[in-house]
Order: sequence, then structure tokens, then C-alpha cells
Amino acid sequence: YSSLLTQCVFSVLLKGEGIHSVSIPKAEESEFSPLQIFRGIQACTKSQPSGDPQALAECPALCSCCQSLHGYPFPTAPPVDPFAKIRVDDCGKTKGCFRYGKPGCNAETCDYFLSYRRIGADVEFELSADTDGWVAVGFSSDKKMGGDDVMACVHDDNGRVRIQHFYNVGQWAKEIQRNPARDEEGVFENNRVTCRFKRPVYVPREETIVDLHLSWYYLFAWGPAIQGSITRHDIDSPPVSERVVSIYKYEDIFMPSAAYQTFSSPFCLLLIVALTFYLLMGTP
Repeated sequence: YSSLLTQCVFSVLLKGEGIHSVSIPKAEESEFSPLQIFRGIQACTKSQPSGDPQALAECPALCSCCQSLHGYPFPTAPPVDPFAKIRVDDCGKTKGCFRYGKPGCNAETCDYFLSYRRIGADVEFELSADTDGWVAVGFSSDKKMGGDDVMACVHDDNGRVRIQHFYNVGQWAKEIQRNPARDEEGVFENNRVTCRFKRPVYVPREETIVDLHLSWYYLFAWGPAIQGSITRHDIDSPPVSERVVSIYKYEDIFMPSAAYQTFSSPFCLLLIVALTFYLLMGTP
């Protein structure tokens, strides 16, 4: 089959002959190497400038020819495995989770979702946010942005979700070429950016990469992207873990978004008490 495909490809690409005038030789008569086959197909299918104009014009006929050879279909790329949905029923049991948004939300409905779990010498992170741009987690020694190790999942203009490494310099995120992420996967669906990746628990000491066996405050952020580059996060004060997080302790922590904090914040409770006291006392 390879030899027949070779002759078909190069009769069109190199000789400029019409498909119907191609003479298909026996398999053992092929004179082209696999590398030549690759370059020939690449010139046609990608329409590179180096491709012969006549060859490019014959691309549709080429595909038809290849399909007709002994009933073999034209080779296609293997299917891409679909992104496995994030399981929330494991939260607090076999992995730790943070949920920010509406009470009872999950990885597909929370404004922001993060999970972590140890797998051998790695920590696997799952992130998801209601955005068409980027979602990230920062590892910090305090609750403020600045001097933080950040892992972000960025939705680019080609529809892909890439895992990138940043270091916060003040309010500015600087991309770091050394990226500790591995086994990366991501998807953009239903106006959400979702990703999964691993990074080592232990790393050589460096300012921009922290050791995850130590406990850190987790900073949660998401926002828009322009041409695959992150811009300012969506809210002025992104949520942060109440205390330092240990990868050796799994909890399921819910943080209500601003829309659901009306009667639960300390300030609002104090205001309610003050108003109640005023009404009970009355006015002279």
C-alpha cells in the first residue's frame, strides 16, 4: 500500500501529470523513501509555497486516487481522546477541592473550581472557570499578589488550551519559560476553560518555582485573554484560601461568590445587629 501511495503522490506532485495518466507500478518498483513521501504529502496538504503549482491544483484528485487504491482509505490522524470530566464526588476524599460561586456548584457550574491530589511524585491539578480566556492558581507565602508561582491554563485563538507558567512581579504576571507542567490536557467548552496537568512535588530550589510539599496560600484567578495572552483578572479581589493548603490533606472547601455573601459577611452581620438594636430601642 505504501508503494502505491508513493507513486500516486509523486506522479501528481513531482511530474505534474493528471491523475488519469498515472501508471501504478508493482509495490517493489517504488523508488521513493518514507521521507520523500512525507515531504510530498506535506507540500500538497499544507499548500506550502515550495509545492509545485500543478501539484497543488491536483490535491483533490490525489485524495481520490489514494482512496481508490485496492479499496484502502486515505490515512487519517488517530482520534483525540476526549477530556475526562472532573469528578466532584471525590472531593474531600481522594482529592482536595475549592469551589467558588453558587452554593452547591460543581466543576461545570462554579465560577471557579480547583482540585488537587497526589499521584506518586507528582500533584495533579484540575482547574475550571466560567471564562473564555484563562484560569489560574497561584502559590503564595501570603494572601497578596506578588512574588507568586502561578500555573495558568490559557485558551488561545486556535481553540487550544495551553498550560503556562508565570511568576507574579507585583500586579504583573511574567511568563517563565521553565514550565514544570506535564501530562497536560485542556478544553474550551460551554464558555468554560478547563484543564488538567501534573507538576512535581519536589523541585530544585528556585525563586519562581515552589516546592509543593510545603504549605502555601492558594490564589484563585481567571479572566480574559487577547490572542492567547492573559489580561487582568475578572474581579478586583480574587478569592484566596483562608489558610495555607497542604497537599497531604484533602478538604472540600466552598467559598460563596459576591452575589451570595450578602448576609454572611461579618460587616453585614454587624450592620444587621446595629439596625435591630436601633429599632428595638426606638427614638425618644
